Amino acid sequence: MQYSVYLFDFDYTLANAETAIVKCYRTVILRHGHPDVPDDTIKRGIGQGINEIFKTLTGVEDAETLNQYAEEYMCEADIYMADETFLYPSVIPVITELKNRGQKLGIISNKLRRRIMETLHKNNIADLFDIVIGSEDVRDIKPAPDGVLKATAELGVDISDAVYIGDSPTDAQTAQNAGVAFAAVTTGATTADELRAFPHVAVIADLAELL
Repeated sequence: MQYSVYLFDFDYTLANAETAIVKCYRTVILRHGHPDVPDDTIKRGIGQGINEIFKTLTGVEDAETLNQYAEEYMCEADIYMADETFLYPSVIPVITELKNRGQKLGIISNKLRRRIMETLHKNNIADLFDIVIGSEDVRDIKPAPDGVLKATAELGVDISDAVYIGDSPTDAQTAQNAGVAFAAVTTGATTADELRAFPHVAVIADLAELL
């Protein structure tokens, strides 16, 4: 697989923050009297927008209520997220090798950019990425193509030269909506068979297979 630009999802693709994420969602839904849900139900929503996940977990449709839940989630995440987010073992070697080969690198995530940057700085790899786009940097979050198109435009590359790597149906749909190639990685809560249902150039078990 050879592209000039490698764009990555963050959660479940580069990093695992599921312990903190599950804790934050569960704290908010229980606080407001909603029934508890299994961990796997929350995990399968990781990568979608916060409001969309709360809608799925609680059945609430009211936008004002969902925004309130999202604000409370952010407060919980301020407590737990940085300390409970870990890069997958192959991330630093893979990112370093791609950078050494001259590829441009980016992250497009529905997570806040500042939370992504905390993890990148903690692991001393922030300088390896040419662009990082979080939920606050686009009008419409994934699966809208805004983040991918913004990244390719700012990097000055054609979409045919880029691949988006992610772990979920949301990521697959994002790549499809943006018109870029999609490589699926099975480090998240979505199975290989589920990911193969979407247009893809590869389904891999580990980012090391990108090399």
